[in-house]
Amino acid sequence: MWQDIKNTYHLFQAIAANLLFLFPSRGMTIIGVTGTDGKTTTASLIYHILHTAGLSTALISTVSAIINGKTYDTGFHVTTPDSFSIQSYISKAKKAGVKFLIIETTSHGLHQNRLFGIPFKIAVLTNISNEHLDYHKTYKKYVAAKAKLFQMAKVAILNKDDKSLSYIFSYLKNKKIITYGLKKNANINPKNFTTQTKLIGKFNLYNTLAAVSVARELKINESVISKACSSFTPPVGRTEIVYDKGFLVMIDFAHTPGSFEHLLPEINKLKKGRLIHVFGSAGSRDKYKRPEMGKISSHFSDIIILTAEDPRNENVEKIISEIEKGIDRKFDKKNLLKIPDRKKAIFKALELAQKGDIILITGKGHETSMNLGLGEIPWSEHEAVKEALQKRLKDLILSSWKP
Repeated sequence: MWQDIKNTYHLFQAIAANLLFLFPSRGMTIIGVTGTDGKTTTASLIYHILHTAGLSTALISTVSAIINGKTYDTGFHVTTPDSFSIQSYISKAKKAGVKFLIIETTSHGLHQNRLFGIPFKIAVLTNISNEHLDYHKTYKKYVAAKAKLFQMAKVAILNKDDKSLSYIFSYLKNKKIITYGLKKNANINPKNFTTQTKLIGKFNLYNTLAAVSVARELKINESVISKACSSFTPPVGRTEIVYDKGFLVMIDFAHTPGSFEHLLPEINKLKKGRLIHVFGSAGSRDKYKRPEMGKISSHFSDIIILTAEDPRNENVEKIISEIEKGIDRKFDKKNLLKIPDRKKAIFKALELAQKGDIILITGKGHETSMNLGLGEIPWSEHEAVKEALQKRLKDLILSSWKP
């Protein structure tokens, strides 16, 4: 009830924002990308393909907004900005002569009417797994929130292999539907589109096929699509390899059971030694996913280091304990470390690393702040790794030095 009242307020805000900026999205080809996982990579790849094709294109994503070659910070922990910010970015794009705009959209942003008034031409769905149930309460309501994007768009591009397909179909009337997937019964599949990419894992193949589906709908030349896919590098904090000398350090934004299920088996295949997984779970968010994340990690990791990930007003040790409850009984508890201080956890992972090991640090990715209960404080996963590497190198030099 209270959320419905708030959403009405958000709707009036969206109307006011459209009026203030004179409905800037009119006349542009708008592409919306939604889903539980893979939104940023898919949206960024669509942008890269269109940009490679020489089309005037802008992007509003979790990482940033890119307009006319200039990058704008979209804020802390933000995927879909508020209505006034969105319309402001679109207005900047309009003035820059942008013809194509990709917007990464969340269930919260859709449910709260932040995107009202934007004439989406194409809507893309990556997948929908159990997430944000603290807000939506049920999976069906979560799907219904995502479905609002497809009700606004003319063309729906859907993951044929995802369990959400049957739910989403019920919301689609008089829409052109394009499917992608790994099986032949999908409109776009590996049999009718093959290319080389720098992206890791099957989950990124889905992201690639989703982006290709958009490009084909927009009549982009096949050779341009292939060229763009092969030259694309993942966005900051998405399967990002930040160190690879003796052992490998990767940073990824994965923070849901679904993303763990996609990512961890693929990273596990790459290891020549052990997989050391550093992660936590956000406070004041869906608690039900915590033991599931612990369970999945314990099936693929050799060493687990549980730590803070935006605990907000929740006790870090309590969150860690809830994750631990899901860890498989067969997992050797000697290889489970609980280090609430995230920086110290990363330092420990680097200290433990041996030749052939992979250190996977998940949950924060590109984010530049962390909330420990007293508001946002500066944080950089990349800086923490850099400092840990410098310490390790210094320690190695000192240990080998003989006076």
